Amino acid sequence: MEFDWNNPPFAFEGSLTVRDIEESFEDPFAVRLLPDSPRFAVQSRYFNLGRAASGVGVFSVYRTNGRQVRVICARAFSEAEEYFYQRRLKLTLEG
Repeated sequence: MEFDWNNPPFAFEGSLTVRDIEESFEDPFAVRLLPDSPRFAVQSRYFNLGRAASGVGVFSVYRTNGRQVRVICARAFSEAEEYFYQRRLKLTLEG
């Protein structure tokens, strides 16, 4: 997966790094969602909830052309996102 980091449209939050964000997309248990809100449908934006190798949970909003990913916003998981990720992980592993 190739990322476009030219002029990121957001400031990196706290200790979150480019590496953390990229690794969260490589998480085999990452949850990718297509929002159903018309606000996001205009430019086909997606959500990714994944964990970096360091263990930090990363929530990202991104768009892609199929080859390249452009991250629009990224931050550490909120408490609710952590719960959602853990619940999906548990369901996947219990399969």
